Amino acid sequence: MRIISVCLITLLSFLTAGGAFATTGDTLKSVAAPNVCPQGLTFDGEQLWCLDRKSDMIYRIHPESGNITDSLPTPGYSPEGLTWDGSRLWCIDAGEESIFAIDPRTRIVEKTIYCPVSRPTGLTWDGDYLWVTGSRGAGIHQIDPADGTTIKEIPSPHANSSGLAFDGRYLWVSDRGRDMIYMVTPERGDVIFGFAAPAPHARGLAFDGEYLWNVDYQTDRIYKMKISDDEGFTRTNEKRQVLEFTHQVRNFGPDSIVSLDVYLAVPHDMDNQKLLAEPVFDPLPTGFVKDQWDQKVAHWHFENLGPAEFTEVVMKSEVALYETQYFVFPDRVGSLDDIPGDIVEKYLVDDRKFSMGDPVIQKAVKAAVGEETNPYWIARNIFDYIIEHIEYELSGGWNLAPTVLDRGNGSCSEYSFVYISMCRAAGLPARYVGSVVVRGDDACWDNVFHRWVEIYLPGYGWMPVDPSGGDQTRPADQANYFGHLANRFLITTSGGGGSNYLDWGYNANEKWTSRGRCKIVTENIGEWSPLGDEAGE
Repeated sequence: MRIISVCLITLLSFLTAGGAFATTGDTLKSVAAPNVCPQGLTFDGEQLWCLDRKSDMIYRIHPESGNITDSLPTPGYSPEGLTWDGSRLWCIDAGEESIFAIDPRTRIVEKTIYCPVSRPTGLTWDGDYLWVTGSRGAGIHQIDPADGTTIKEIPSPHANSSGLAFDGRYLWVSDRGRDMIYMVTPERGDVIFGFAAPAPHARGLAFDGEYLWNVDYQTDRIYKMKISDDEGFTRTNEKRQVLEFTHQVRNFGPDSIVSLDVYLAVPHDMDNQKLLAEPVFDPLPTGFVKDQWDQKVAHWHFENLGPAEFTEVVMKSEVALYETQYFVFPDRVGSLDDIPGDIVEKYLVDDRKFSMGDPVIQKAVKAAVGEETNPYWIARNIFDYIIEHIEYELSGGWNLAPTVLDRGNGSCSEYSFVYISMCRAAGLPARYVGSVVVRGDDACWDNVFHRWVEIYLPGYGWMPVDPSGGDQTRPADQANYFGHLANRFLITTSGGGGSNYLDWGYNANEKWTSRGRCKIVTENIGEWSPLGDEAGE
């Protein structure tokens, strides 16, 4: 048995090292950097080149063995970024604020151009032009290698861009402040997604035709990473929590409630969450039902509640919550015609809250989408449009989508109604989900809750989009709400519109009949605690 176990561990280590179980962003291997102050990194078609700021040298490195096969001095004394144009190395010198073209065979600097970015850090080549970025929020410039003229500028994902690579379609940008690596469109600077860098101080990036490489200043190692995978998402940072969700109805009289029906949405396993046990209810529900969106609902029925009487029902759930990142490559998304018929039939219909045919919605869709046909970019363009035209304001009430868009502000639910309306009007299926939120500490309570949207992308399936959360300034922060969820949400409710039992609400709802005059007050509260705390563990 011991021999079998050792062999199994060896086999698993071999398969993992070879990338058999690796997903987007996973490290496949690493080699030592050539010196102690590595900065820029590039790939020349066969081997890596890495420059070192302390030794002022550029080293050629065999990517498999990590052996140094060549070296040459940098043109200046503050080298940062590095790239390969097919025949020459280009090297940024931050002190000179210049970019040098070097023939590695002759060691001759063949060209020097001015760098338009202050405090330059990253450099890459797209086949025709150079791209350069810098720290402290500098943009990413596409520049003419002839004289350094900026052709266009796109925003940096965040404040501390440090490395650049180009894979033939997308730019890859490392951010040393957030320890993240982002995939960015060169057309507009949209961040498609990001993943954690393999080590704490990410610097230069290189693309070898299949894999992404990153050199880290703190660990002095060069990491090989997988960037393309069939897995549509990953989940990390597990948080195990107990949620006690309480619903109360109080009758302050002076007359009586004749009948009261209480409904709680029952959570289930999803990409971002796993139930560790079946929810426990107190008291036991009268029964369970499902609405037209296939949402499971616990139902209680009460009768004859006099003045000063109140009801309380509790649902207790033990759950694992995950940070969930979806990896969607826009060019691999299918067409609108590829969406299954049952999804189209269910999630393209209109509803009063959406009012898709209203001129306000129709005009907005035309402005946002234009002639775009790719479902990903339809969704992303609408996301951007809403960020530009609505500001968050929690003022109570849920108005119709055209009203919200026309006045320019709304709550998370109202953002969701506008987003669903515009997506459906453009032919893209969309629905909403509602949740209870871990707010701050793991031991906390929530009585505000949160709702966002899911869109259906053919070839990938349902993916989260939070238009109110995405109302941010920087591209990386916007992307954090398009295909990404933090590990602080327990989704209880999924719906495409008004529900038989939950109406337009989520988490809970109640319906009653009364005789005479009754002042009825309802309250919902979700109380969180880390799993084990309530047992004294």
